[in-house]
Amino acid sequence: MLRHLARRAAGFAVTFLLISILVFCMMEIVPGDPASAMLGTSATPETLAALRAQMGLDAPALVRYLRWLGGLASGDLGTSYTYGVPVGALIRERLAVTLPLTGLAVLLAVGIALPLGVTAASRPDGAATLYAQAGIAVPNFWIGLLLIMVVALGLGWLPAGGFPGWDAPGSALRALLLPALALAIPQSAVLTRVTRASVVEVMNEDFVRTARAKGASVSRALWRHAVPNALVPVITMLGLQISFLIGGAVLVENLFTLPGMGRLAWQALAQRDLIVIQNVVMVFATIVIVVNLGVDLLYTVVDPRLRKRA
Repeated sequence: MLRHLARRAAGFAVTFLLISILVFCMMEIVPGDPASAMLGTSATPETLAALRAQMGLDAPALVRYLRWLGGLASGDLGTSYTYGVPVGALIRERLAVTLPLTGLAVLLAVGIALPLGVTAASRPDGAATLYAQAGIAVPNFWIGLLLIMVVALGLGWLPAGGFPGWDAPGSALRALLLPALALAIPQSAVLTRVTRASVVEVMNEDFVRTARAKGASVSRALWRHAVPNALVPVITMLGLQISFLIGGAVLVENLFTLPGMGRLAWQALAQRDLIVIQNVVMVFATIVIVVNLGVDLLYTVVDPRLRKRA
């Protein structure tokens, strides 16, 4: 197990380094100059040169990359060109919205998909299949619009947007519920199909038939034997969906005017605040890598056979 953890940690470090190189190179080819965006078209070349020197943009690309990488290692992410505050403080403030939103979306997706997928595997009636097809076909921003029109504006059950802050936890959770549901529905549709297929496959295994032959009821054979052994593909898909949830958060947070990481990235892109963009992308990438590392370790908890191989 320790060797397995060491291999995964080494893979994490290499992946992080490669992503940092890719993100920095992408920021280098993005059109637009942050200094020109800040000063406007009427700035003189001397003023532009002075500001670029102040921002460190006059240094060679390799030097700027190494400075940025050192800042990532030490926690110093630089200063936002637009807001004039440390990027780390901006990200911490926005993560307080995005992480709970993503976590709530994962809980809703699992809470919807697991019972639907298991039910569809044991008693096929077409409803779960229809839900899965519709959920996959409809994008999350369109689901968000429908939720705003029906649940928020039509019924008045939940707020249509905004975030009151965590000083009022109940109001904060109410504000996150609709955007989390908009994120969760497409992902739950995918999980429903994966869960159904995995449970159906396990139900045909010999050990489940043996349990039935020994007198176990269909329900006991399903939940005691089939479902636990069908969880590995579901966990795999759930880990992959984190990246889609984070990507969807950019649209959903803007739709619901939530002050999260997705909205910060959108605003920074519009304002050519490249230092914010590249750090936000690195934080997103780190979250995805850490989640996938956690999923890989969770395999050994769900399936003891993988623990022996590790």
